[in-house]
Amino acid sequence: MSELNETLGSGATPPEERYIDKPRIEAAIREILSAVGENPDRDGLLETPARVARMYAEMFGGLHMEPGRHLHKVFEEEYDEMVLVRDISFHSMCEHHLLPFIGTAHVGYIPRGKVTGLSKLARVVDEVSRRPQVQERMTHTVADLVESELGAKGVIVVLEAEHTCMTIRGVRKPGALTITSAVRGLLKKDPASRAEAMALINKK
Repeated sequence: MSELNETLGSGATPPEERYIDKPRIEAAIREILSAVGENPDRDGLLETPARVARMYAEMFGGLHMEPGRHLHKVFEEEYDEMVLVRDISFHSMCEHHLLPFIGTAHVGYIPRGKVTGLSKLARVVDEVSRRPQVQERMTHTVADLVESELGAKGVIVVLEAEHTCMTIRGVRKPGALTITSAVRGLLKKDPASRAEAMALINKK
């Protein structure tokens, strides 16, 4: 849950979702249902357009947010070793088929005299994930935000996800994982530091 949701309380519409044109989405969903041969006015589908509009408002709310703001709160700390948050769950939407991809993110960085709260890294992943995109871009976006906002010496971001666009349609290969990585700064230049980071990510 984002800080905005916590401030507003459950049940309130987060400000970022207010930019979503829900009536337009509802009209589009009615058209899709008609186009596939369904009757959007039958009992089981009457509320479907509104449900989908609310779902899209939630899943695409990250388009109207600035996830880097979570990294503005920092603490001076003379710590220059790896900080890594593993197994951050996320779900995003593939922009090619508008089907979800679901997985985990691992975000690590080497501080340059300042650190941020560990939960802030998870919040960045959460908000970046809530937009239509490809996994490769999401990986780079998270890495760029951590590097620029924290001024980190090095950054590593690894995403592992299952894409429903290739598990429930098309090639239909459930269980296939897509793994992407983005490495910045010292972790890109120093193979030993990068190997340490990967060992921590893969440690069971």
